[in-house]
Amino acid sequence: MVYTEKEILGDALSTQKATTELFNKASNECVHEDVRETILDILEEEHEIQQDVFCMMHAQGMYPTPDADEKKVQQLKQQYQNCVK
Repeated sequence: MVYTEKEILGDALSTQKATTELFNKASNECVHEDVRETILDILEEEHEIQQDVFCMMHAQGMYPTPDADEKKVQQLKQQYQNCVK
């Protein structure tokens, strides 16, 4: 069986999403600060890999994303700004 580039990249993206979830959970539950900092460094690298895979898929039309409605964007900004205050 031969996998398409889209299937391979989709699998890589799913793997990166799962990996970042696990490293995030590990950093939240870590007691030792040095270990936590190491995990956070790895987490940042994993997010960069995830972004690279996503951008590659998006650029090749394998992961299309619709444009956001400006009115909805402004509503959400207002909603979350109110949460921070």
